Amino acid sequence: MQLLEGIRLAMVQIWTQKLKSFFSLLGVIIGVMFLIVVVSVVEGMDRYIREDVSSQVFGINTVTLQRWPEVNINTSSEEWRERMRYPRLTEDDASYLKDRLPPIVRLGVQSGGGGEVIGDNGRSVRNVQLVGASYEVFQIRDWTVARGRLFSPQEAEQGAAVAVLGSQTADVLFEDVDPIGRTVRVRGTPFRVVGVLEEEGTLFGQSLDNRLVAPAASPIRSQVAPRGFVDEIVAQVDDPSLVRPLQTEIEGLMRVRRGLRPSESNNFAAETADDSLSFWDNISRILFTALPALVGISLVVGGVVIMNIMLVSVMERTREIGVRKALGARRRDILTQVLIESATLSTVGAAFGVATGLGLAGFVAAVSPLPAAVSPFWVTLGVLLGTGVGILAGVYPAAQASKLHPVDALRYE
Repeated sequence: MQLLEGIRLAMVQIWTQKLKSFFSLLGVIIGVMFLIVVVSVVEGMDRYIREDVSSQVFGINTVTLQRWPEVNINTSSEEWRERMRYPRLTEDDASYLKDRLPPIVRLGVQSGGGGEVIGDNGRSVRNVQLVGASYEVFQIRDWTVARGRLFSPQEAEQGAAVAVLGSQTADVLFEDVDPIGRTVRVRGTPFRVVGVLEEEGTLFGQSLDNRLVAPAASPIRSQVAPRGFVDEIVAQVDDPSLVRPLQTEIEGLMRVRRGLRPSESNNFAAETADDSLSFWDNISRILFTALPALVGISLVVGGVVIMNIMLVSVMERTREIGVRKALGARRRDILTQVLIESATLSTVGAAFGVATGLGLAGFVAAVSPLPAAVSPFWVTLGVLLGTGVGILAGVYPAAQASKLHPVDALRYE
């Protein structure tokens, strides 16, 4: 039997028996739909975290020195109490590292907090991310201005009361008025606005544009960190291959500075973006491992249903098979016909599952902060899985149909 003729006959069967075909395809549709939705969301999250979160939170090619690790998962209460005893990072630590690291390393300090910012027109913004940073942080974090300018290295060193606003903060405070040169207050302390950052969007639904950045040595330090202390020391190199050696060098310098013995563990955390995101690697690995098992259960159910439907179909068409054999159809022809019908049935179900899954993935991305990335690989895999289930489920009914004797089949009522 010709392949196209077999597919045509299968499509006729699906069209003439719509309800039966729909229920027989339901398991395949649900399995493939689940595969597409979950994988699209997980892959979207993976791309989002590795590209956007990595660059916006950690920076590119950076080593971040902190009091304790950025991510604290599966940390026991004893470990947490030990970490609370770690000494805080200081401005002197930053100066110590800067004097000993090679000139190719770009090093800056950053501290953060939250608070209310009030404009000189009386308008205010709450929950503003207050950042005290050195000049180098703008380049390390890839923050650029849309209007005005960044504060200068001299202003950063002198601790001038100047500020660069996020685009959302500037829009709420001053609306259509140019904010450059205006004054904003943080807990009564005035800051002169010198620039507005380019819009960055959101991170997990939280705005990245509701912020105020001022020199770390300015009066903002009373809002973000005690005098002389900093939250983070960030070092950056242009060559990605130098990130790990830089991490090792910073760890060695800090261990010497804090007088740690070889047997003692670090009382600080020097992490790269890959280290901080290792928790996501574990989560995504678990998801991608468990996913085939969950999808497999649904596809097995769908395969069983298809096999039963094809057995019923073979029984209903016993006389037809007898006529075909009497007219010269070989056993192979009957076997091929039933297999093609079964595979076509499940492939149609897989196509519906892919279409439904893509629609649901787009819906999730539209109504929630969760991103979704549709990979052609998983779409192709979903269709192939559906086709494979149909072929496997059709083997037994096809074998039974091909074994029918023409005389017995013709006599069947």
